[in-house]
Amino acid sequence: MLLMLDSQKGFFEFLPLALTQLPWLMALALITFFLRYVRWFFLLRSAGYSVPVWRGCLSYLSGFAFTATPGKVGELVRIRYFGRLNVNASRVMSAFIFERALDLVVVLCLASVWVVDRQMFGLAASFVSLILLAIGAVMFHPSWLQALGSVFVLKGYQRLARLLLFLARGLAGCRVWLKPWPLFLSLLLGVASWSITAYAFVHLLNALNLEVPLLAGFSAYPLAMLAGGASMLPGGVGSTEAAIILQLQLHQVPFDKALVASVIVRLGTMWFSIACGFVAIIFEELRELTP
Repeated sequence: MLLMLDSQKGFFEFLPLALTQLPWLMALALITFFLRYVRWFFLLRSAGYSVPVWRGCLSYLSGFAFTATPGKVGELVRIRYFGRLNVNASRVMSAFIFERALDLVVVLCLASVWVVDRQMFGLAASFVSLILLAIGAVMFHPSWLQALGSVFVLKGYQRLARLLLFLARGLAGCRVWLKPWPLFLSLLLGVASWSITAYAFVHLLNALNLEVPLLAGFSAYPLAMLAGGASMLPGGVGSTEAAIILQLQLHQVPFDKALVASVIVRLGTMWFSIACGFVAIIFEELRELTP
């Protein structure tokens, strides 16, 4: 598609200027990674687990290697590396679910700052509400999943039954953080982290001289991420970019420039996080191989 656009003399002519913004986007992304790890570290600490800061950071970053999966479930590769730090798999699962749930709330709030496409926002809000309702229901009633798992055991689906029981334990484990202080600090760090990500997109738009209202630009990327998540495509690839382009076009941004903005912000955020995740995995595996 990019090659086809080149015949219209727009995308590749605009790309070099956009690429100069990648280092800035990556620097901001690193700050958000740090804030999100601080939250994860605090959650584990409040649940009774003490992990080395540096090793814990690598273990957390390793999950980003597989963030481009539906629902980001690939990030559960952290179970492997936190397991080496004596954190059991169920607790890692609980922290993952709790983090995802809070992020959905925070990102939806940021997306509501300026709503241009009400239909897209309604879809995103419905998606978040359904996910949170499902998480809350099983969190307080894990026996529902356990009963379903027992049914699968009787039918001979042992692996699926074990998965459901593991998920039930993970969801039930989230209740340990349903206290004022863990909730407040986790939400505060989430707001700070995702606000920086939203600001990074605003900075990119300004650097590309795209005239989009400040609050509209600030809310555009969070809403696009929710739309990408609702699509259930791995990492929201394609759907997130399409949502960004659609929102920018509502502000009369030409298609080719909107496409450049969507590609660059994704390179500086999601794809950069994937690269960081694989670097963390390499460090972890080399550490394991070193006598």
